[in-house]
Amino acid sequence: MGAKGYIMQVQPFSVNDGDGIRSTVFMAGCPLRCRWCSNPEGFTATPVIGWYERKCIGCGACAEACPQGIGINLNAERERCIACGKCAGVCPADARARMVTLTDADDVLKEIQKHRLFYSYSGGGITFSGGEATSQTEFLDCMSREIYDMGYSMDIETCGMFDWNRVSHILARMDLIFMDLKIFDSEKHKEYTGVSNERILENIANLAVFGQQDTDIFEIADAEGRTGNDGHGPEIVIRIPVIGGVNDDDENIRASAEYVHRHLPHARMELLPYHRYGQIKYEALGMPYDHPEFRTPDKAEMERLRDIVRSEGVEIADFR
Repeated sequence: MGAKGYIMQVQPFSVNDGDGIRSTVFMAGCPLRCRWCSNPEGFTATPVIGWYERKCIGCGACAEACPQGIGINLNAERERCIACGKCAGVCPADARARMVTLTDADDVLKEIQKHRLFYSYSGGGITFSGGEATSQTEFLDCMSREIYDMGYSMDIETCGMFDWNRVSHILARMDLIFMDLKIFDSEKHKEYTGVSNERILENIANLAVFGQQDTDIFEIADAEGRTGNDGHGPEIVIRIPVIGGVNDDDENIRASAEYVHRHLPHARMELLPYHRYGQIKYEALGMPYDHPEFRTPDKAEMERLRDIVRSEGVEIADFR
């Protein structure tokens, strides 16, 4: 096939990223810099090596293999690292790890096909995630065409920060689109993610095209023989990662739900409580992660916020 792209990992047996048992393809590169991001290695589409100090046994094998002469503490000399991966290849304790690699699409597809029986029997398939999958548009386009021809279900998780004209025909192949709406207020969104949300809100509204069958998007996809969801367009789930102290106020949730109901009356919304599972990755990259102001809402708080969404006429989705 020849197409190459930057992959964080292909995670098999995923059950939270769509229906059934799925393989989630985490693609590197993202235009946002969310302060709570659990995959910081995927900020840029470049090779990345991580050093997990808590696993390191101090044997020095990594230093001996490094062509740059970097010592055991990679994070002390990270600016010199060329991410060749030689250190990861010799580390006996897996303290050095390839966190992002340049990968051939054929290799991704071979990995996906290893688990095809699980997709078939569970109603699962493939989910593209990140990072931000749409940031590598050509790579995503290539893989999604091939996977469609294999007959597997496809979902995508996106932050919504993309050029609609470059991505819409790819979205039309999906069975389910998860799109984030992190914070409704644009200035506050910029404060916490590095970008305003005008384009994201615009792209959420653009998803309404999938409720209409006579559109240019479907004409393009039908010409390829590739439209998701049996030609009826993908289902839509708008996700809010709920971070206590940031976007868990009633006003934000209500405004978000009202916007979704107004533009996408058949879409569902999923509220996901904040977690710190990615904190160890910051350590592996030598990046600070100290946000005591971020809080995980409890079950009662989450249910109250879901009730606000329901009160605006939007159905709740739950893939967790």
